[in-house]
Amino acid sequence: MFNGKTVLVTGGTGSFGYRYAKTILSGYKPARFIIFSRDELKQYEMQQVFKDPCMRFFIGDVRDAERLRQAMRGVDYVIHAAALKQVPAAEYNPMECIKTNIHGAENVITAALENEVDKVIALSTDKAANPVNLYGATKLASDKLFVAANNLAGGRRTRFAVVRYGNVVGSRGSVVPLYQRLLESNAPHLPVTDERMTRFWITLQQGVDFVLKNFTRMQGGEIFVPKIPSMRVIDLAKAMAPDLPIEKIGIRPGEKLHEVMCPSDDSHLTLEFDDHYVIRPTIRFFNGDVNYETNAIGETATPVPQGFEYSSGDNTDFLNADDLKQMNGALGV
Repeated sequence: MFNGKTVLVTGGTGSFGYRYAKTILSGYKPARFIIFSRDELKQYEMQQVFKDPCMRFFIGDVRDAERLRQAMRGVDYVIHAAALKQVPAAEYNPMECIKTNIHGAENVITAALENEVDKVIALSTDKAANPVNLYGATKLASDKLFVAANNLAGGRRTRFAVVRYGNVVGSRGSVVPLYQRLLESNAPHLPVTDERMTRFWITLQQGVDFVLKNFTRMQGGEIFVPKIPSMRVIDLAKAMAPDLPIEKIGIRPGEKLHEVMCPSDDSHLTLEFDDHYVIRPTIRFFNGDVNYETNAIGETATPVPQGFEYSSGDNTDFLNADDLKQMNGALGV
């Protein structure tokens, strides 16, 4: 579906943008692939890696509505990956997080509608479900904006959806690179916040593939959630350094013991497919009811039981030490 089309990724110089570009260029022939980000150094570095003539690099910030309007001219598909993501930084700089994650989302929506982009997928996070920190709260607001944008579209063709998933193995800022740096510096121990802590776990390629698939599945208004395994943070530390002591440092402000991707309060809206869940919108759109139980490619779902919650703490699929070692080995860790 991307052959001959123009694709734009906001925040495209991040881990997701790199892998997404690699995946698209290896499997499709887009007319243009636009990287939109505010970091000129990262753009320069990315240009040294991706030399395909379809590549375009736009310096810009999602806070700048006019620049987004310019960048989206003639664009068919948008992946909105730009965000301020560090939980402690958001707590100390709340307005900056709000400007990027909420006002930036609004600007992406407006630019997409004005340019009649075909489809937009916004990347979300498990921290947006029942948020306890500002980052999660801004991403919940962003999710609501993108879902409601399908109503703003009216008779226009533009459709919006959200993809929500958990910790990405090996991405910038994740725990795996942190542990690797500590091991390379001969640290005497590895820090673990709490031995009970669990997280959802997904590889970068799995995340990219899930987004790609949902461009074909989406009808507009869905929050897509993949079925992925959980892991205990202490098990990861032991898998990476079985002979190194563990130092328990306590939960940081804004952290949860377990993350949730489908809250129980949304169970009446949640549908289960073979390999993912869909949270339906709470509002009706102008064009009437959409049958989300059958998606755009004919996959069918069943409603989950009332009170169902998809949590990393009681997930039916947990990674064991061997799984974590194998995953880390694939990452070169």
